[in-house]
Amino acid sequence: MIAHIRGKITEKFGNSLIIDVNGVGYEVTVPAPDFEAVHLDEERKFYTYHAIRENAEDLYGFSTLAAKKIFELLISVQGVGPKAAIAILSLAEAEEVRNAIANADTAFISKASGVGKKSAERVIVDLRDKVGTPSHYGATEAKFTKKTDEPDEALDALIALGFPLKEATAALEKVDPNLPVEERVRLALKNS
Repeated sequence: MIAHIRGKITEKFGNSLIIDVNGVGYEVTVPAPDFEAVHLDEERKFYTYHAIRENAEDLYGFSTLAAKKIFELLISVQGVGPKAAIAILSLAEAEEVRNAIANADTAFISKASGVGKKSAERVIVDLRDKVGTPSHYGATEAKFTKKTDEPDEALDALIALGFPLKEATAALEKVDPNLPVEERVRLALKNS
């Protein structure tokens, strides 16, 4: 299993990147927010999911560990494969997708390419209790907008420490988001 790769972005096409790692080029399919955020000749790290099928091997990449965990949850839903999961994660940043699932926003999820209303409902039913509480309430806007703020490093740190997504989100709920990452992680660990 390839857990992550770090290398130079040498090509961008479709929703895939070619990442050169010591002379070997890996083709990695990424969600739209990650695709838009990278530039050619830039060195980047992606957490990866290595999908092996009978006739193909595909590598899916994510800039945050939280996005990878949401992807893994999505593909655990019957009828949602890696391509549909990437389409769902391409709707917005990973936190917005998580929030849409937590809010049971089927209209948002069904706007993903190749995901119908029934599949969106199945995603909500299967994952609503696994993604944690919503960070905000109400409908999620189904349009990708590039954010200037960084991904939640404290959430990634808790997931790296072995917390499931739901518990990591719940632990960080009670912590001031304006504190430094290290302090947020320390307080979340103390509160959990």
